[in-house]
This record gives sequence, structure tokens and C-alpha cells, in this order.
Amino acid sequence: MEKSGTLNQEEKQSNFVYDAIRNDISEKGRFYEKAVHTRFPPEPNGYLHIGHAKAICIDFGAAERFSGLCNLRMDDTNPCKEDEEYVRAIKEDIKWLGFDWGDRFYYASDYFDQMYEYAVKLIKKGLAYVCDLTPEQVRENRGDLTHPAVSPRRDRPIEESLDLFKRMKNGEFKDGSMTLRAKIDLASGNFNMRDPVIYRICNEEHHRTKNKWHIYPMYDFAHPIEDALEGITHSLCSLEFEDHRPLYDWVLENTECENKPRQIEFARLGINYTVMSKRKLRKLVEDGIVDGWDDPRMPTLSGLRRRGYTPSAIKKFCEEIGVSKVISTVDYGFLEHCIREEMNITAKRAMVVLEPVKLVITNYPDGKTENIEVENNPNQPESGTRIVKFSKEIYIEAEDFEEFPPKGYFRMYPGNEVRLKSAYIVRCTGCKKDENGKVVEVYAEYDPETKGGNTPDGRKVKSTIHWVETKSAIDVELRLYDKLFSVPFPENEEGEFTDYINPDSLKILKKCKAEESLKCAEGAYQFMRIGYFILDKLKKNSNLITFNRIVSLKDKFKKK
Repeated sequence: MEKSGTLNQEEKQSNFVYDAIRNDISEKGRFYEKAVHTRFPPEPNGYLHIGHAKAICIDFGAAERFSGLCNLRMDDTNPCKEDEEYVRAIKEDIKWLGFDWGDRFYYASDYFDQMYEYAVKLIKKGLAYVCDLTPEQVRENRGDLTHPAVSPRRDRPIEESLDLFKRMKNGEFKDGSMTLRAKIDLASGNFNMRDPVIYRICNEEHHRTKNKWHIYPMYDFAHPIEDALEGITHSLCSLEFEDHRPLYDWVLENTECENKPRQIEFARLGINYTVMSKRKLRKLVEDGIVDGWDDPRMPTLSGLRRRGYTPSAIKKFCEEIGVSKVISTVDYGFLEHCIREEMNITAKRAMVVLEPVKLVITNYPDGKTENIEVENNPNQPESGTRIVKFSKEIYIEAEDFEEFPPKGYFRMYPGNEVRLKSAYIVRCTGCKKDENGKVVEVYAEYDPETKGGNTPDGRKVKSTIHWVETKSAIDVELRLYDKLFSVPFPENEEGEFTDYINPDSLKILKKCKAEESLKCAEGAYQFMRIGYFILDKLKKNSNLITFNRIVSLKDKFKKK
């Protein structure tokens, strides 16, 4: 790790945020001989999503890189949508990613008393006033680039503002009837400085302070004070707060906070084929479009976890996309690429047949069952092998047989040979159909000299197919997840973003046939020729064995 003012010799990927911090802790920097101290301040009004993962990696990662500290702080300044459920979920997600805040866990509400006192001091200094314009009237009076804002209560007497502010706190007024505004510059070219609202009335019960408060600080007022009180050195936030930085600094200066953190902004994460607004994610949940915040189609960390994504794949994804000041959108396929690369190396292999048809090996001895040894992972020989049963009757995929094959088809058809994975070469001899012409059985003869990949005569076959022995097979349900939306940018399309839900985002396949070993499934699997799957955590204690598809086998993403 990098110490204050000293570069670690270990080469690591850098970025403009790290460069700025390194400069700040250098001998002539503003935080020389001070420990780097960051924070991650989520609002507990929903579950964290993949965009938050990038911020988590930057906030906690910067602290780790410079041997510093990172706080976890709940920004609970808006009681309308906040809940302890979200607090618990946020903690779980961050720990799952592999980060820890130690004993440095805080709430914005821890500082409500101090914030109120700071606001009172601003009023006494003539730097804040109570305004009774409605939110709509405030917007109407903001002016434009050639006309200053208008605030008819700007010269309200200090004593009157102090009295009204106290009465606001005590709950004497209705929501939206009054605000406390900072007195800065109505003609500023930065509209955030045109006497911004720093307190508003909200008579909702708070999840922690209950009904003690009827006024709550705005984020732009609360955040710098929280950072200062916690001794934060670097307030790392997304790019939309760049224009708010002068207000951040104004609050620190005029509330006379001893600590003066530095705000640094980076571009937030955008991914196509999804939405990452908490309001819109909540709508998906509340309208029943998805099964909850942890629906595997959601971009939430709990949804990705249930789907089978790993912390290492998500952190790899965040590392590869980098830290920039340029707003851009990442291809959803790159997120899939990151987990697919990891699964290819780590996932155990298993055989599952989605649409089973019976293959009868006519020359195999009746009543005989033998054990076939199959490797667990060809990329990890140390993972060993497992035993699967083999007998006269097995299941194969219906699509692995064609009575009249098209050109280029190399699987089973009358007269053709294929290898059954880790077992024998078989030659197809025909099939049986029902009254509707559907194939219900396929017939073949096996070569007993070709067990386990042997080919004594050196002949070659062009296709290897997977299979499951009929007597030992177990029934499993597969849930095939795909992108939640059918268009790359649903928020940019006409109408509601929910109009563009992908109808094929979930396909449920019942009574698939799986090898017996999956009765005790643990961890992630590559179901041969199908994709990567994981046992659904919500269904693992039920009689129905359900697997979620993490990602398909085929990687369409091409890294530039």
C-alpha cells in the first residue's frame, strides 16, 4: 500500500483520483502527514446496484491503497422512503464485495443537532433566511443566464427568520410551506449558488429519530458538514456533483468547520439494457414487474448475487472500466464477459438435458449399469473427477438428433457416429415417432472399445454430446435469465421505460434431466453446452431443485 507521500514500488493501475490524493498527501499537499480518510454515503431508500459497486470500489479502494480509512454513512436526510431494511441490505452488499468499515458506521441523523445549530449560526450571520415561496415558485424565480434569481424574502429580518426556523423545527407548518435558504448570490452563473434551499419541512416519521424533527437538511448542506465532523479528507462523488462543489466549499467555510475535506468527482457508471435510478428500480419492484430487489434480472448487487455473480467478477469489471471524468456507457456484454471468464476457470462441470429424448443403445447389455469417470473441471485438474451412471437407456437433447439433417449438422442422425461425453462412440440406427410424428426414442449401437475417449482404430467423430442416464436422473428446473429490457436505453424511448421490458428476460424450463450429483449441488456449474448456473438460494431448501443461469456460454463481447 502507498504511505503518505511515498509511492509503493508495486505497480498498480492509477487514475486521476489517486493522482490527486497522492498530490494532497505529498510534502507540499493540503493533507500532508494526515491519513487518507474517505467515506461511502448511500441513501437507505433502496438496494445498492452495480453503479454503487463502482463508487464502493473507489471509496474503499482509495482508503486501502493509501493505508487510510473509509467510513460507511447512511444519508438518512429524507424520511419519506428510508427504511431499516435498506440499511441491512446495504451493509450486507458491501461486506459481500469484500470491504469493511470497522467501527466507523454512521448516520447523517447522528448530526442533526449540530446541523441545526450550524443553520442557526448562518441565520445569525445574515447568511440564511426563511423563505415561504413554494418549490414551484422557487423554480419560477431562478432566472436564467442573463437574469438573476428573485427571492422576495431575502431581506427578512434575522430575528424573524430565527423565530420561523424554530417553529418549522417544532412542526407548526405544513410540508412545502417554508424553507431555509442560504444567502449567497442570486446572480451567480452557477445556479446551485442562487440562494439554494438548505432545509425543508417534512412531517414524516424518521426511521431513527421518529418525530423529533419536522425539518431535514438538504444533501448539499448536510454532506459537507458530515464529512467535516468525521474527519474526511477526500469526498469522492459522482460527476453530477461537480457544479455543487462551490456550495460544498461555501458550507464548510461559512459554518466554520475546522476540517476542510476536498471533493473530487468521477463519472458514474452507465450500462445499457438496464436502469439504475432507485426510483425506477423501486417501481419495477412495487409494480410486480420483477420478483423483488433481488430478482436476478435486476442490476442490484443482491440480484447479481442471487444470479451467481461473484464479488471478484464485479470488482474486476469495475477495475477494467476504470475511473474517468468522461460520461460513457458500458456494454452489458462486458459485465457478462467478466463473470464468464471467471466461471470458465472456476465452475464445476455437470451434464443436464433441457429437452430430453430417450436414446436406447440396442446392443448394450440389458440390466447392466456401469460407472463413468468424468472430470469436474478440465481447467483445474486438481478438482478431480466424479462418477456418473451409464446404462442401456440415457437421455439426450432432442436437438441432438435429426432424422433428415441439414448441411453441416454433425450430431446424431441415421448412420452417423458421435461420442457420448466421457463414455462411448455410438452410431445412430434410427428412431421411433408417436402418432403426431414427434420423435420419442432414438436408437443407436455402441462400440465397447471406445470407452473414456479411446479410439483403437484411430477413427474420428465430429461431435461430442452430453447425456444423462435415465434411472439415476433427477428433475431440475432451470431459470434462464436475460437482459431485463429489449432496447439499450429504455429511459430514452417514447412512453414509459417499463414499456420496453424484454418478454424473454426469464424463461422457465421444468423437468429438465440432470445427473445425480446435482442433488448435492454447491457453488457454480457449467452445464455442458448450455451455460453457467447456480442453485437458487431461495429455493435450495425446497423439494424443487432450481438453478439460475448466470450467463450463457457464448461470449459475444469483443474487448477493444
